[in-house]
Amino acid sequence: MPAEIREQDGIEPGQEFEIERIERGEYRLTRKARRPNEGLVDWLLACPVKGFFVPLNRSETTDHIKPPVANARPPLGDA
Repeated sequence: MPAEIREQDGIEPGQEFEIERIERGEYRLTRKARRPNEGLVDWLLACPVKGFFVPLNRSETTDHIKPPVANARPPLGDA
């Protein structure tokens, strides 16, 4: 594809297109929409800073925390 067309339409290497044959010698290229996170994992793995991410300790949980009781009123304090 000519550089002039790529620049006008912001076409970058790696983008994918659907090709539809209109007639002999005439074709329609339609840019495929990329998934929102496409390439994210590769981008993160390419990060030059290694060891930055530290996984959470999965032995600690929030199971001991009791949810608030519905319709419970806080104490009014000393009157």
